[in-house]
Amino acid sequence: MSERDEFGAFLVGFIVGGLTGAVVALLFAPQSGEETRALIKDKSIELRDKAQVTTEEALARAEQLAADARLRAEELTKEARTRAAELASEVRERGKSAVEAVRKTKKSDGNSEASA
Repeated sequence: MSERDEFGAFLVGFIVGGLTGAVVALLFAPQSGEETRALIKDKSIELRDKAQVTTEEALARAEQLAADARLRAEELTKEARTRAAELASEVRERGKSAVEAVRKTKKSDGNSEASA
């Protein structure tokens, strides 16, 4: 989990650093104030659009991952139920065998006592 946190912090730092560098470059550019403001406005609109696309992609990916996780959970649940049913059947069979063995033992003990 910490790798994700570190990557997230790196990504945020990278984006903030890039934005800061872009703003500084625009402010120190040899252009008029009006041209600079127009350029900043255009870049901010472009950045907003890119952020929106990235957000939509991340949301779509998260939804896909959630769907995959639900599907995997359903598969695991089905597998666990099948295995539990198999184990229950095996336990029943072993129980029946044990009961029959006890009955046979009691019968043979009863027959040998009757003979004696």
